[in-house]
Amino acid sequence: MSSWKSLLLRIGDKSPEYGSITDFKDHIETCFGVLRREIEHSADDVLPFLLQCAEQLPHKIPFYGSVVGLLNLENEDFVRKLVDNTQTNFQDALDSGNCERIRILMRFLTAMMCSKVLQPGSLVVVFETLLSSAATIVDEEKGNPSWQACGDFYVTCILSCLPWGGAELVEQVPEEIERVMAGLEAYLSIRKHVSDAGLSFFEDYDESEKGLVEKDFLEDMWDRIQTLSSSGWKLDSVPRPHLSFEAQLVSGRSHELGPISCPEQPDLPSAVDGITYGKQKHNAELKYPQRIRRLNIFPASKNEDMQPIDRFIVEEYLLDVLLFFNGWPCNGFSYIGILSCKVLLTSRKECAAYMVSLPVPFRYEYLMAETIFSQLLLLPQPPFKPIYYTLVIMDLCKALPGAFPAVVAGAVRALFEKIADLDMECRTRFILWFSHHLSNFQFIWPWEEWAYVLDLPKWAPQRVFVQEVLDREVRLSYWDKVKQSIENAPALEELLPPKGSPNFKYSVEDGRERSEQHVLSAELSNKVKGRQTARELIIWVEESVFPIHGLEGTLEVVVQTLLDIGSKSFTHLITVLERYGQVISKICPDHDKQVMLIEEVSLYWKNNAQMTAITIDRMMGYRLISNLAIVRWVFSPANIDQFHISDRPWEILRNAVSKTYNRICDLRREITSLKKVVVLAEEAAAKAKAELQVAESKLTLMGGEPVLGDNPARMNRLKSQSEKAEKEEVSASESLEAKEALFARALGENEFGPERNELGVSALRATFFTCITALFLSLYKNFSNVLMERLPDASRAGTLRGLKPIHVDEMTIDLEESSAMELDDENGKPKIQTNGESSSNVYNIGEKEQWCLSTLGYVKSFSRQYASEIWPHIEKLDAEVLTEDVHPLFRKAVYSGLLRPTIN
Repeated sequence: MSSWKSLLLRIGDKSPEYGSITDFKDHIETCFGVLRREIEHSADDVLPFLLQCAEQLPHKIPFYGSVVGLLNLENEDFVRKLVDNTQTNFQDALDSGNCERIRILMRFLTAMMCSKVLQPGSLVVVFETLLSSAATIVDEEKGNPSWQACGDFYVTCILSCLPWGGAELVEQVPEEIERVMAGLEAYLSIRKHVSDAGLSFFEDYDESEKGLVEKDFLEDMWDRIQTLSSSGWKLDSVPRPHLSFEAQLVSGRSHELGPISCPEQPDLPSAVDGITYGKQKHNAELKYPQRIRRLNIFPASKNEDMQPIDRFIVEEYLLDVLLFFNGWPCNGFSYIGILSCKVLLTSRKECAAYMVSLPVPFRYEYLMAETIFSQLLLLPQPPFKPIYYTLVIMDLCKALPGAFPAVVAGAVRALFEKIADLDMECRTRFILWFSHHLSNFQFIWPWEEWAYVLDLPKWAPQRVFVQEVLDREVRLSYWDKVKQSIENAPALEELLPPKGSPNFKYSVEDGRERSEQHVLSAELSNKVKGRQTARELIIWVEESVFPIHGLEGTLEVVVQTLLDIGSKSFTHLITVLERYGQVISKICPDHDKQVMLIEEVSLYWKNNAQMTAITIDRMMGYRLISNLAIVRWVFSPANIDQFHISDRPWEILRNAVSKTYNRICDLRREITSLKKVVVLAEEAAAKAKAELQVAESKLTLMGGEPVLGDNPARMNRLKSQSEKAEKEEVSASESLEAKEALFARALGENEFGPERNELGVSALRATFFTCITALFLSLYKNFSNVLMERLPDASRAGTLRGLKPIHVDEMTIDLEESSAMELDDENGKPKIQTNGESSSNVYNIGEKEQWCLSTLGYVKSFSRQYASEIWPHIEKLDAEVLTEDVHPLFRKAVYSGLLRPTIN
């Protein structure tokens, strides 16, 4: 890598590129000197790289702003081009709704203003343009309040720039910035408060009853900015390197920024109803999501050295590092792409290194842990795959071995204490992360601290949590290893899953008497070993097995035997399903028989939840089991009884819904791609036809005979090209039509009736496998039915709080005040227990009530995760499921997941 690139990347770091220099001023001067010389012969390389560095390493923007300010003194034309490119990128980001780029480029514009590169008035114009658009959006008469998420985002961008440039703006354009502040306050007064109830990490059981309304993110941000303003814009968490060069920078020429414009948002129909408003609101929140939701794990005293605004700034730093080290592309550029191969291999360590060396003068390990966990548990889904956060936490523990492991342990203990109130989706992610984290640290954990969970009822969330973590650990290692890891709490062996051996009904190793089914199983096994075809096995089943043993006996023998043959490994399972899936398909052609098939799989792998889930998932992939059959099986009585004490049925249901959803997403991507192909094909066909017409126009008649005006060979080639282009256009259009028809069926827009015979069995199977509307209708009908049977009458329990005993609230742990959260500096253990008592208090919620709480939590989780597929079909869901007689708690769970106002 070129030395000037390394200097730009490492500016502000303790790095070999800067030798022993640790002063930021020296860094900037060194980098400026090298860039000044480099620009003389390769300005076209320096400009885009400098701008990319600012976008990819935004926590270093003050340094880049200072470098640009010094370059402006030497080469105004270069900096003018840089400002123009920044404006172009900023306008493109606004037009495309690229939230990350909008936010970061506004910060870069602010830094350039501080370094006298950009006129303060130009930045104020940007603020006022965004503010005007935001105010218009939330205006009831002129705008579209359902798109308030966009307006809130614009205002958040303005507020987030002020810590980086508020002092300079107040000094240089006090009246203009005062006008902006007044506009911000006016916007805050007309926008609607945003409730995070459906996206909260914890269930707020009594918020509505007590009238407790916490400030939303924007209101909280405004308060922090006002506090900063009242303190004279003084803060320590934002470096201000431009002040070291103020005497020089003031002599530079400040550039103006051209006009920018905000895209118009969709109009709200004149006759708007709640559903139309809700759909548009959902689309707006998808496009302009809230970047962070704060997870307060530790008491406020752990961050007492910070001003209110410092928390926001450190969060910004941390999220930016997480964002860009994950390889987020920015105009075809990613941070990883500009690093050498050596650094590429250690990018995870680079991420941890940046996170622990932010340009702030105070310690922030606790805030760092809260920020990472807030992203890992962010609802409706984390920005990146959970494995990314697992790896980051691991590397941070290694980068700060004396501090961060204890902080992580403290976070685990704090979340464990509140597990009963943790959202069900967050709880699942927490279990998966914790088990994976322990697997990377030799499964070491002081399990004796949690041994008391054995005294709790089997449905107590803390007991279920320990049970599920141990189950996941076994999946990541092996049973005996996990048993050894809990030797300090041997009683917890009771919560370990069974050893995962198959439960083969026709095994002859146990000395049982061989039945007729044993003989058939052995015969089938021999046929498979003899490489008989699926067709031959089907004939054998139809002639020799089914007539004698009927459906149940046939299904049992065939499925048990084939599963046993495929039980040696995942590869063996796949091979068996590929070769003999048709045999199973012939026996189980409809939903009823597929439910029996799933039950047989569950019985064979009753000691191994992981293999149960894998086998059912693979069978679904091979079209042997439909998603609707899986829903019916999950809601069978035996599984319903497990809803609150095991993740087994939920894992299988999540896989089925996720597979269907992913199929829909794949179809959407394929259709988008095919549309582009069709456009290109149409253009190519039109061009070829035009060239042919031009050539034909040169034909002349001489003596009544046509004479070619062009070379005959060229004429023939043009005809051939035109015909080929036309065929390609027709082929692309037909492919698009076929894919769109399949997509319509996948969405459930076509009903199944007379078309069954027209489609054929295989086409129908593919259709009901992916029909997402039918899937969600079945899912919610089943949820409604089982909840209606178990929920108390609405007059006795109209709220979630109504399901909990009154005295349980007295045991609720306040994480901000509880002494249990005061961690020992050496090992992260609580110094004393909550309220001076043991944490092993008896869990005071009955089994039926816990079942209802858990199941309602999953209703909300599914609604939230798949809201984008549910909203387009909400009218059908309202008509068939969310009717007037549905239980209000079920309705509230669905509405909460969809962030839809609850009808009282």
